[in-house]
Amino acid sequence: MSDYVNPLDDPSADPFEVAKLAAAQLAEKTGVAKHDIALTLGSGWAKAADLIGETTAVIDATEIAGFSASAVVGHASTLRSILLPNGKHALVIGARTHFYEGHGVRRVAHSVRTAAAAGASVMVLTNGAGGIKETWKPGTPVLISDHLNLTAASPLEGATFIDLTDLYSQRLRDIAHTVDSTLDEGVYTQFRGPHYETPAEVQMARIMGGHIVGMSTALEAIAARQAGMEVLGMSLITNLAAGIQKTPLSHTEVLEAGRNAEAVISDLLARIVVKL
Repeated sequence: MSDYVNPLDDPSADPFEVAKLAAAQLAEKTGVAKHDIALTLGSGWAKAADLIGETTAVIDATEIAGFSASAVVGHASTLRSILLPNGKHALVIGARTHFYEGHGVRRVAHSVRTAAAAGASVMVLTNGAGGIKETWKPGTPVLISDHLNLTAASPLEGATFIDLTDLYSQRLRDIAHTVDSTLDEGVYTQFRGPHYETPAEVQMARIMGGHIVGMSTALEAIAARQAGMEVLGMSLITNLAAGIQKTPLSHTEVLEAGRNAEAVISDLLARIVVKL
């Protein structure tokens, strides 16, 4: 793979054509002509893939056009096809490209666009993130109701105008509430990363209306809406954000919180997915 050139790195390439190619390769390798729902499983959410149905194929993401291996500890680099109990097919994306990796927004959006090209009408985006609300303890799952995109970037190119009024589907959030009526909701704030936010930046996000801070999801959600998908977003609060939590932040802490909460939140997500 050392000689591999990602087609999305060619400025003249059409990212949607690359996504169509990736979807065709995915269908060939999985034997599934159409995936109905797609899930990107962030820190702490991975076990949900074992609970939602029968895995029928696991593919190294680097075998599919436009994908690359995950650069983050704790993230798989696979694409997984799962047969749900209701007969639908789910695509579980482990190979998430984060904006801070420096590969450009096209690569960040590619997994979502591939899922849409593969037939998925629902995109479930999950992450591990910092909480601004003091009442949220590490291990708390929160539904994303809206976002603040502070990356100074967009997956949309040219004069492309997409309405984001109901980006995080109220219908899907209502379904999630039928599974767990105690789920809280919040506004997710995506920073560029990879450094954690300063206490002042966290206070800025709070003043702007943010409740959750992280380094993913918002750009992917915009791409999903452009592709015509409904989006369900969920954050696992792995720690309180800088300045609210008085101890230093670390990725080790994020992974540990994810491991501790994994069984509970994965079961929760699995129960939600079968209703989508």
